[in-house]
Amino acid sequence: MRRRQARTLFNRSTRKLHRCGAILILIPLLVVIGSGILLQLKKEFPWIQPPTQRGLGPPLTRSLDEILAIATTVPRADISGWPDVDRLDIRPQQGVVKVRANNRWELQIDLRTGDVLSSAYRRSDLIESIHDGSFFHDNAKLWIFLPNGIILLGLWLTGSYLWALPIVMKRRGKAMRQYRRTHP
Repeated sequence: MRRRQARTLFNRSTRKLHRCGAILILIPLLVVIGSGILLQLKKEFPWIQPPTQRGLGPPLTRSLDEILAIATTVPRADISGWPDVDRLDIRPQQGVVKVRANNRWELQIDLRTGDVLSSAYRRSDLIESIHDGSFFHDNAKLWIFLPNGIILLGLWLTGSYLWALPIVMKRRGKAMRQYRRTHP
């Protein structure tokens, strides 16, 4: 009888833990799911991430200083020097360099002609920072979103257990009834 009581207590505790965990991670999980869906669609919608343009291709005749000089001519990018540039993404096969400003504005420049092929706001980096929690605070990744992932793993484990429990109990009951019929 003690074994049965212990199992009942374990099952109740598992259900309670599952419910409490689900409530705890509700909002962070919605943020992760919503931003994750947007990130899955980033190549499909130019609003999220501007599509990569194609330049004339090799030979690549522009130096980094020339690229910076071209980038400073686009007022919306608000680039006046290297400190205003977040990163460069050079795509030699496509003949283009993507210049991302600190204000998330992206320029795509043809590496042969120096023409600005595209000038658009890039939202995917913002969505990524929301997705991993760094948008909210530097420590949010470690102190909110990591525990959220661990609790989600626990929910998966307890949910799997709670899902399998009736199946196992039904099989045990069936085996017990079969045993009683054959061994009176």
